[in-house]
Amino acid sequence: MAKKEAAPAKNHPSHGVYVIEGEGDRAFWTKVGCAWSHGDGQGFNVTLSAVPLSGRLVLRVRTEKEQG
Repeated sequence: MAKKEAAPAKNHPSHGVYVIEGEGDRAFWTKVGCAWSHGDGQGFNVTLSAVPLSGRLVLRVRTEKEQG
């Protein structure tokens, strides 16, 4: 009988993707997706739920609150 291998751990996103509109204390952050870092640490896979027409995209490490 073949030995059953354990299922790989679920691959959760390592970063949140946000579009930032405005500057400084008046900046407005909107979460628009998630990113997964590559196993070799040389890049990311990014999934967006919205495509921003203006502003800038920022990738931030997910907090414990987001991961829970």
